[in-house]
Amino acid sequence: MKKTMILPIIAGLGLVLATVVALRSNAKKQEAVPLAQPAEAPYASYIGGAGLVEASNDNISLGTSLPGIVKAVFVRASDHVKAGQPLFQIDDRELRADLLVKKADLAKAKGALEEASASQKDSASQYALVKDAAGPAVSMDDIQKRKYAAELGDAKVLSANASLQAAGAGLAAAQTSLDRLTVQAPMDGEILQVNVRPGEYATAGALDKPLVRLGSLETFHIRVDVDENDAWRFKAGARATAFLRGNRAIKAEVRFVRVEPYVTPKTSLTGSSSERVDTRVLQVIYGFDRTALAVYVGQQMDVFIETPAVGGQK
Repeated sequence: MKKTMILPIIAGLGLVLATVVALRSNAKKQEAVPLAQPAEAPYASYIGGAGLVEASNDNISLGTSLPGIVKAVFVRASDHVKAGQPLFQIDDRELRADLLVKKADLAKAKGALEEASASQKDSASQYALVKDAAGPAVSMDDIQKRKYAAELGDAKVLSANASLQAAGAGLAAAQTSLDRLTVQAPMDGEILQVNVRPGEYATAGALDKPLVRLGSLETFHIRVDVDENDAWRFKAGARATAFLRGNRAIKAEVRFVRVEPYVTPKTSLTGSSSERVDTRVLQVIYGFDRTALAVYVGQQMDVFIETPAVGGQK
């Protein structure tokens, strides 16, 4: 083949390739079908909002008032607990040793009070023998000495009694500190989450990730964020329907519970309580029975709230 024929052949192949690519790019593409259809509002006039499922008494985030190494964890997620039931315990060896010292101080104070009381009785009896005596048999100096000894005995009893009360208060304070190392359930409920393990260090104070999360799950609440631009359309007691996100066939009518009358910056639903966006929302609480929907605390739902027609607003 001559060299002069190579370039025309290459050009021809390139033209054919370009034509094929152009024809394929102009071919009608099949529309993508979503895996799950979005929920549709069952009302002619409505407000839509994202809802977050929570316990009926709000999700209670439990921590410890005293930091330390976790000695034992007594519960697991999904356990039902009663008020006062131990949840987890911080290492208590140091405070138990301090409690023994306080008990010894109390016993010592009791002994000192008994000793002071016995001495006071002796001084009082010695003074009683001479305080009404008259004549040369007893001198005034002896009477005064016995009187002052009796008064000193009374003062020592008062001091010993005060020391006993102080020792008792110290023992009670030590016992209270010891009791605080065992975190107990503040109410009947169900353990939603356990984020602490034996051997881990538990920090005191408010935490982004609580050590234990507790809630009452006999009924559920949905905290619905209504955009502040739509807040004026909302009427307390309005009907609402909640759809499970990802499956609009799973739905239930929910009952109005309350409105939290404070427009707050919207929390971004990423799991972080500190992450914020510029949108401000009115939070409306709706409730439903646990058997009405198979959902979990923390799950998102699409909620539609019925509103009067815009033209009918006064």
